[in-house]
Amino acid sequence: MPWYYAQNNQRSGPFTDQEFSNLVAQGTVTPDMLVWRDGMANWLPYSQVQHASAPPAMGAPAGGPVAGTADKPMVVCSSCHRTFPEDEVIQYQGAFVCASCKPVFVQMLREGAPMMGEMRYAGFWIRFAASFVDGIILNVVNMVIGFVIGLATATSVNDPNAALTGLQVALYVVSMLIGVAYCTYFNGTFGATPGKMACGLKIVTADGQPITHLRAFARYWALMLSYLTFLIGFIIAGFDSEKRALHDHICSTRVIRK
Repeated sequence: MPWYYAQNNQRSGPFTDQEFSNLVAQGTVTPDMLVWRDGMANWLPYSQVQHASAPPAMGAPAGGPVAGTADKPMVVCSSCHRTFPEDEVIQYQGAFVCASCKPVFVQMLREGAPMMGEMRYAGFWIRFAASFVDGIILNVVNMVIGFVIGLATATSVNDPNAALTGLQVALYVVSMLIGVAYCTYFNGTFGATPGKMACGLKIVTADGQPITHLRAFARYWALMLSYLTFLIGFIIAGFDSEKRALHDHICSTRVIRK
């Protein structure tokens, strides 16, 4: 059964049992945070939730619910984030909208704008384009550094064969270090490499939060696994419901359109 949690009047989810347990272990979900899953009549603080099974409900209250009375539950408008009784708002595909926000909300729907809090996952080809741009940038940097190292090596050794072997090893190590630093810094600081920035993409966690430098570092090495699978790790993004590649599955990340 999927889990949801609400923070700052913003709903996040759905999460599987394992994903939700990880959020609890990481401290993302705290004991006083409101949570909901199938079978619960209302949102409750996580500390009060019983993990016993219950009959599934018809659907999740959306839009960041808050505590209310038993006969008049309260919900949060997905546009202005103010609290209203549930019978005073309209509901559209799981989102609650108050009467004041309804005209703007309807106009946004007519124009095809994404709903508040909705993540638009980036598909295979746009991600390929972003990787292509990053590849060009990294290749230029590696060529410049390789030229400098090669020039220094050629003028300082007597054995060209030994120098060539040492140069190849040095360039491989330098290239890997540059790749690690490039992905860790840009993804951890901005949520995207220059290639992804150029394509309007961003890397986030499963609940839409920015990734840390540590997760960005781990994601680089998971990225290597996608290459080692004869690129199958990348191809699966074209068939995944959330457009996740192998390294996204490993690090619990999503690539979205800004």
